[in-house]
Amino acid sequence: MKTPPGTTAPSDAAGRPVRLGLRENRLQFTLLVVVNICVGGLVGLERTTVPLIGGRVFGLTSDLAVFSFIIAFGVSKALTNLAAGALTARFRRKQLLVTGWLIGIPVPFALAWAPSWGLIVAANVLLGLNQGLTWSMTVNMKIDLVGPARRGLATGLNEAAGYTAVGATAVLTGYLATTHGLRPVPELIGVVFVAAGLALCLVVRDTAAHVALEVAQHDKPLTTGEDTGLKATFARTSWHDRSLRGASQAGLVNNLNDGLTWGVFPLLFTDHGLGLAAVGLIKGLYPILWGLGQTYTGHLSDRVGRKPLIVSGMLVQAVGFVLALALLGHPLLAGILSAVFLGIGTAMVYPALIASVSDHAHPAWRANALGTYRFWRDVGYAAGALVAGVLADTLGLNATVIAAAVLTAASGLLAARWISEHRTLRTCP
Repeated sequence: MKTPPGTTAPSDAAGRPVRLGLRENRLQFTLLVVVNICVGGLVGLERTTVPLIGGRVFGLTSDLAVFSFIIAFGVSKALTNLAAGALTARFRRKQLLVTGWLIGIPVPFALAWAPSWGLIVAANVLLGLNQGLTWSMTVNMKIDLVGPARRGLATGLNEAAGYTAVGATAVLTGYLATTHGLRPVPELIGVVFVAAGLALCLVVRDTAAHVALEVAQHDKPLTTGEDTGLKATFARTSWHDRSLRGASQAGLVNNLNDGLTWGVFPLLFTDHGLGLAAVGLIKGLYPILWGLGQTYTGHLSDRVGRKPLIVSGMLVQAVGFVLALALLGHPLLAGILSAVFLGIGTAMVYPALIASVSDHAHPAWRANALGTYRFWRDVGYAAGALVAGVLADTLGLNATVIAAAVLTAASGLLAARWISEHRTLRTCP
């Protein structure tokens, strides 16, 4: 992307000229993709084994108690996402990325050898801090690099890398748990992710100069006195701006689904006779499809718009929950088909929501807007685990899945009503 006449192109800290675009920044973009593979791999450690560790290793009998680790993760990640936007005003994105990895160092060791469930929950607080900082910074930095014309593709590639790694790790931990037990072997592969992620992020360059260039090129300058702080942006993103409000609620319900399936599906399908390897396959297939699909859906959202993918994706997810129950007499088939619909539906929604928020946010307050959106989205993890725990303890696992289907369909209809397209950005070359 060219700098407009009369505008001086910024340089980075080493004096190199800065340009926006995927091709122009392909090396740094690729490094950030690999970093996010490590980010996703670390959280993927928990998808198959940890809900089962609660019952089989620590003897927990309440589903809500088992799901407490997801609540801890969701709350800490949501609050970190919110803080991350504000922290970018005081610290470089790279500094926050490195900090996130340092916080994540104890996580695989705690999951592997913690002597009490309380320490597992504490490890998930650290994991939430790690994910909030590292995932927030990788997506922000990719958006910074590519500029407005390729936001959907950038977010699609970012989320594809992360969630494919989540799924692949879930499958691997399921296999390792079958052959080596629930602990410690499956969790210790996280050491590789932490070491590689920390090493790679030391090589990545900061993107502050790219943000400065986009602000200079932006076709809608800030109005005089416009408040770009966290408080004002939080209110704007959460409820004042109709489209941002629509994206925030859809993100919350989407991750409510993920938090619910994270805790419920291992218990539901083992109750119906499936072993750890089969559960690992189901739990891995969902995020793998979610991840790989985004390489296409992110780019597609740049062409057809964000709203069609968001609305239809939420409805596809609702169908996935219905299939999980309708075919439960054949649990492996039910699990696989449900995972396919949930994975495809989430792939449609995820990059389109992030790109939609970026479209409606000025570069000067975009990091805070994305932080706010990601706050509400990841509150969904805690909400999903809380709803799942309460409903499962009182009405059973089946009722929990039905509630998820209804909430997801309703969220899709709200998105259809509230979200609008930002057409000037979609027509960028």
